[in-house]
Amino acid sequence: MSEAKFVDHTTFIHREPDEMLKRSADFLDLMKRRRTVRDFSDRDVPREVIENAILTAGRAPSGANKQPWHFAAISDPAMKAKFREAAEQEERDFYGGRASEEWLEDLVPFGTDEHKPFLETAPWLIAVFRQSYGLDEATGERTKNYYVHESAGLASGFLIAALHNAGLATLTHTPSPMGFLNELCGRPKNEHATMLVVAGYPADEVKVPDIDKKPLKDFSTWL
Repeated sequence: MSEAKFVDHTTFIHREPDEMLKRSADFLDLMKRRRTVRDFSDRDVPREVIENAILTAGRAPSGANKQPWHFAAISDPAMKAKFREAAEQEERDFYGGRASEEWLEDLVPFGTDEHKPFLETAPWLIAVFRQSYGLDEATGERTKNYYVHESAGLASGFLIAALHNAGLATLTHTPSPMGFLNELCGRPKNEHATMLVVAGYPADEVKVPDIDKKPLKDFSTWL
């Protein structure tokens, strides 16, 4: 076993309690403004913004630092049309019989159906893949990844927060099954699609469901 190597953590910034409180409150206020939208503008978003968001996602913690994720960013109109066609086929099956009555009832407040025009309208689609195992670049042999679902979930959260911080609206789209994402993105068999993140500016006068989040007391315990 190779010996672990460590370096000084010179980037950590020590902050006084008052500043920490303000920064935490400011970030909470920012994230309170995040809403999932389903109507997007076709207004262009610079590639560099998306690159920075994906780089931020890549800073997420992961099991043994294996970073078991891959992000495919799609902006080509022809490719987005293919994504919409494939996704809507899966969604027709979902709404047409695959989903339980309870599931469909829970979706009523959101007004969703099998039609997904945002997959063509939004300037960017970001497919998030989790890597069930790694592949050695030299030998092609399998390498072990750890906490794959947890790691990819953390990276996805970083991605959504980074996009929101940049001033973009997002939607997490999870058609089931998602095997078509591997095919369209040309990803290898060790990768499995986790979600498709739609990113861009919201359409003018966009409306969102009238819902709220649980209060702190409903999802936290203090010991």
